Formats: sequence, C-alpha cells, structure tokens
Amino acid sequence: MSRRLALLSSAAIAFALIGASAPSYAGDIVGLVTKTNTNPFFVKMKEGFEAKAKELGLTPQAYAGKFDGDNDGEVAAIEQLIAAGAKGILLVPSDSTAIVPTVEKARKAGLIVITLDTPLDPVTAADANFATDNFKAGQLIGQWAKATLGDKASSAKIATLDDSANQATVDYLRHNGFLTGFGIPVKDPKHFAQSDSPQIVGSDVTKGSTEGGRQAMENILQKASDINVVYAINEPAADGGYEALKAAGKDKGVLIVAVDGGCPGVKMVKDGVVGATAQQYPLLMAADGVAAVAEFIKSGKKPTSMDTGEKLVTDHPVPGVPSIDTTEGAKLCWG
Repeated sequence: MSRRLALLSSAAIAFALIGASAPSYAGDIVGLVTKTNTNPFFVKMKEGFEAKAKELGLTPQAYAGKFDGDNDGEVAAIEQLIAAGAKGILLVPSDSTAIVPTVEKARKAGLIVITLDTPLDPVTAADANFATDNFKAGQLIGQWAKATLGDKASSAKIATLDDSANQATVDYLRHNGFLTGFGIPVKDPKHFAQSDSPQIVGSDVTKGSTEGGRQAMENILQKASDINVVYAINEPAADGGYEALKAAGKDKGVLIVAVDGGCPGVKMVKDGVVGATAQQYPLLMAADGVAAVAEFIKSGKKPTSMDTGEKLVTDHPVPGVPSIDTTEGAKLCWG
C-alpha cells in the first residue's frame, strides 16, 4: 500500500493520457453514481473516474443524487446506464439496502457493479467493493481520541455528527469503529444509536455537509451544552459542527475527530480545529474501479474487493496508534 499511496501524490502523471492503440473495448460506457456532486470527496472521485476512463478508451458517464440520501435519484441513474448499454457501474450508495434490487437488476442485465467508499448491505450484492476500511478509519480516530484524553476519557461527553437517517454502511461502520476505538461497547454492529452509551450526550444527522453539521450541532447544544468530544462522519460535517460550537462560545477544550483527509481537512488538523482525521483515497477507488471494469470487458474477469487505504493524520501522535503528520497528509490529500 505504501507504494500505491506514493503514486497518489503524482496523480496527474498517473492519469496522463497514453498514446497506445485503441483497446477492443474503446467507446464502451462505464458509469459513476455518487451520493452528490458537491461533496469534495465525490468531486475528486469523479475527476479520477473521468481521467482513468479516457486513458483506457472508455466513455465515462457520471451521475449523482440531488442530496445525500437520495436513493430514488441513484435508482434513476442506474436505470439510465442500463438503458444506455453501459458495461459497468461504479456506485457510492446513499442507501446501502434500498438500492440492492436495482443493483441486482443491473447485474442480471450483464453489467458489473463495483461499490466505492460505501459497501452494500449485504456487501455481496455488488461484484466487489473498492473502499476505505471504514470501521478501521473510525477505530483509528477513536483510539487516538481516547489516548489523547487519557484519564479524562472515562468522563468524556461525546457528540456524534452522523450522516443520514438511512444509516448506510459507511455511516454505521465509521460511527461504531469510533466507539470501539474509544472503548465503548457497540450494541448492534449494523446500527448506531445514542443509547449505546451514556457518554454520548447528543447525536444528529448532517447529510455529510457543512450546513448539516452546523445545524446538527446547534440541535445538540440545545439539549447538551457540555461537550468535550465530537465525532464527525466527515470533514464538512466537522467544519459545520465547529462553527456552531464557536458561535456558541463552546469551542474551547473540545476534541474533534473526523474521516476524509481532503486538503481542507488536513489544513483543519494543522490549524488545530480538528485533532485528527482518518485519510482516505478517492482517486485510487475511482481509478482502480475503472480499470477493473475495463479488465472485465476485455477478459470477463471479475474483480475482488480491496481496501484502498486509510491513515490517521495528526500533529499530535500518541503511542500505539500509527499516524502521519499534516506535512505528509498534505502530500496525499485531495480537493
């Protein structure tokens, strides 16, 4: 993985067009369906998708939901790709369960479907999953937060800024990974709830956005004003949560952790707004996904799932939790 991550810093070179003869699958359509087209993570994923598709001679078609949680929009996108004769689809599901029948329809029509970032439930409903190990990403920031607090961890008052009421796999995996890393038992590994622990003093959903994070934290502060740890599903949500805390004069002494590792998020860590973030690599997900579709078209070989990597980024390392600093994180970041 270290070699692959080193290549990420030279993404422009990796995605350069090659002057080779056109492959047998030239012009075949490959689709990308993401939760939204505004989140920087998905913007970067789309860039990598389009560049790799063009490099390999495939025709890229990208779609996105109108908002995080827009399952109907993703269903419509997959239907359009089936009708267009696409050979494969890269999918970031907004609802890991509700989208399964549509994925099954696509696979029965002969398309290969690879999930990126967010696995289906069950994960075997797709041909493969190329993604961050989201549980491990959550676990890393949970372990770091617990070690950073030391003896104060047992009395921590935690707010969680989650994604959506749908509780897609990425949502509960990161949340429960964080709790596990922090040392809090999880009652249901495929679900999260504030009732998991009295240490969780507030939870709300953010739709993975800055505005959503701000509103969620405002809601939480109305019920629980004494917070010293914030878990956020991603960095936009963390940013919004911090803005709400600052506006309420309650940002001092609050430890914020998140997942993503985008360039703005790494800067938030460097500036001390976020204590640590688990960095993931959307360019690798997209590029590897497109390459797998191309190989399937060429040879019929189906891909196997892969962990595209996750690293803790912090300038305050703790013993026993592997991490990189923001200088290294900035070399690998995106957005």
